[in-house]
Amino acid sequence: MTPITLAQFFHWYYPSDGSLWNQLKEKAPELAKTGINAVWLPPAYKGASGGYSVGYDTYDLFDLGEFDQKGSIRTKYGTREEYLAAIEACHQNGIKVIADVVFNHKAGADESEKITVRRVDPNNRKEFISEPFEIEAWTKFTFPGRGQKYSNFIWDHTCFTGIDWAKDIEESGIFSIQNEFGEGWEDLTDDELGNYDYLMNADIEFRNPHVREELKHWGRWYLETTNAGGFRLDAVKHMSPKIINEWVDYVQEYCHDQLFIVGEYWNVHDVTALHQYIDATSGRVQLFDAPLHQNFYVASRMGKDFDMRHIFDNSLVKIIPELTVTLVDNHDTQPLQELESPVEAWFKPIAYSLILLRQEGIPCVFYPALYGAHYKDHGDDGQEYEIWLSAVEELPTLLKLRKLSLKGDQHDYFDHPNCIGWIRTGTVEEENSGFAVVLSNGSDGWKYMELGTHRAGRKMVDILGKIPSEIILNEKGGADFPCPAGNLSVWVTKELAQNFSSL
Repeated sequence: MTPITLAQFFHWYYPSDGSLWNQLKEKAPELAKTGINAVWLPPAYKGASGGYSVGYDTYDLFDLGEFDQKGSIRTKYGTREEYLAAIEACHQNGIKVIADVVFNHKAGADESEKITVRRVDPNNRKEFISEPFEIEAWTKFTFPGRGQKYSNFIWDHTCFTGIDWAKDIEESGIFSIQNEFGEGWEDLTDDELGNYDYLMNADIEFRNPHVREELKHWGRWYLETTNAGGFRLDAVKHMSPKIINEWVDYVQEYCHDQLFIVGEYWNVHDVTALHQYIDATSGRVQLFDAPLHQNFYVASRMGKDFDMRHIFDNSLVKIIPELTVTLVDNHDTQPLQELESPVEAWFKPIAYSLILLRQEGIPCVFYPALYGAHYKDHGDDGQEYEIWLSAVEELPTLLKLRKLSLKGDQHDYFDHPNCIGWIRTGTVEEENSGFAVVLSNGSDGWKYMELGTHRAGRKMVDILGKIPSEIILNEKGGADFPCPAGNLSVWVTKELAQNFSSL
């Protein structure tokens, strides 16, 4: 069975020129050849900032770049027709498409309403700091550019639990909307900030049954329209697991094939919180391994002072690998973004080997690692910075090796603070399958490892070309496998290396 290899086919600063869908259509054959068989695409619907929206300021879920709304017909990434054509190109090349969706909030309301609210303490959202009072707020969504095509649902204040701006008194804050479904927030799985239901904009009220039905209607419409193979659910830590369970069950029942569902629950310090969410959703939703990303980030900053034996400590992939999507970086952690914590360039090949060449988890490769990225933006200090992110030179080889040779048992040699390794034994039937990985975050290193007697006497070479010499395996299929300082080597049979480019 071919392992799933996911690519995040965008980054926060991708140009706002409507070209992404067309680029994906063009790149689909190349992606498939390298071993990518699933792509996570950015939100395809219209955001509040129109043609400049990255997609997380959700305005109209039904506008995939079809209607003149928010100053644009197309989205940042292209038109509806281009989106559907890109998906079809992916399908023709055996690539599953994962659609990004933000259910937590809406932005860019068309009208304001008079509503009753109470202020809450931003650091403890369970604590009210005012009596009920009336404000005027942007809470009514009528979608005049779309009319009633696809849906005639009107979102008003009864569809939201909170807002962050009072239009009439021109004040910001966190205002809990007092409605028939409750005066407070929905129940969540942890108690960060008392209750972290409210994140931004107009926070959706999932206790309203009409809201739940509308989102289920949208899910079915979206699958019928796009033939997407799954969803990436944004900001699930801010939503009750009950709505996630209800919605996933509904769309999965409608869809004949098993949908790929992954949620973003961003907690880099406490893997228990992620485990609790997986329990609350009964395994319906996979999660991104935010703590593992943090380990990579810290390791890249600490250099030889990081103990590589502990690289998987506190990670989700260590405890629930079957429900884990691993990653090195994403659009939130890239430089100048809100969760800025980019893994340093020297460590990225090491990090990608740790997610691509192991049996646990489903790896996700970030767009700049494939193609690079260049952009400018302002930092928290108000200064403008120019950012260059280089593609990871070793990545195409690692991806292809995952596709061709990720077979046999895995044995770890995590027995030194700076130099670790592991092997995949391969199979007897496929004589060139299997490999040995050795990496060091310090000086030149080596690791004695055994692939098994079925590989005895075989010649091995470093497929990455870091070490030019050959190694001959002993009668146990073992050898001392070297690697350069602050780098990695991946040892494969000489025959596989010789034919690698043509496979």
